[in-house]
Amino acid sequence: MSMLSNLDLIRRVPLFAMLTEMQAESLAGAVAKQRFKRGELVVEQGQTSNTLYIILSGRARVLMTDSKGREVILAKLQTGDYIGEMSLIDHESHSASVAAETQTDMLVLGRDVFSRCLVENSSMAHAVMLGLVRRLRNADQKISSLALTGVYERVANAVMEAATEGDDGSLVLREKLSRQDIAKMVGASREMVSRVMKDFEEQGFIELHEDGVVRVHERRIAPR
Repeated sequence: MSMLSNLDLIRRVPLFAMLTEMQAESLAGAVAKQRFKRGELVVEQGQTSNTLYIILSGRARVLMTDSKGREVILAKLQTGDYIGEMSLIDHESHSASVAAETQTDMLVLGRDVFSRCLVENSSMAHAVMLGLVRRLRNADQKISSLALTGVYERVANAVMEAATEGDDGSLVLREKLSRQDIAKMVGASREMVSRVMKDFEEQGFIELHEDGVVRVHERRIAPR
């Protein structure tokens, strides 16, 4: 982890962008830095932590598990995203778990300080509200996708969402996205996802390269 001061780190977090200099300096004395190893839980479904976590570097995934141990990946989180605000607001346990996908450094903020920031800075409260609305809309889209679209379209959407723009303007998957992860994201079996990905390759929707990069060609996928 870098040797940047807490104040420097706070100034890099979009959620705190509207804090005054005095508020930022006060917050700097109340936050801590924490590192999570790959696979380590940040928060656990059904538990409470009374803490806000803000990703400084690395990636994490939001998971929900049923009584049989089956997992679904609800979202992927990256630098600037924050975790735990819902439980801080309603004092309920976490509705899902969050696990570090890579080594992940986080800024950690307790309930009392978080609540004080919301009261003292309406812009920060508005930013948190917008974040909650965005998550609610994403949840609505996921529910709609699971209920109204076929597995081919769900897998295509997952691939497109994970792709980023390459140097030549094309879409590429640089980070490894396993068949098992896709299955957990779209509510299908790993075997079904493998079959769909093979079909996509044959259709020319995706192109696999020897260096592990997957190039994504935008075109309509025939419904199945």
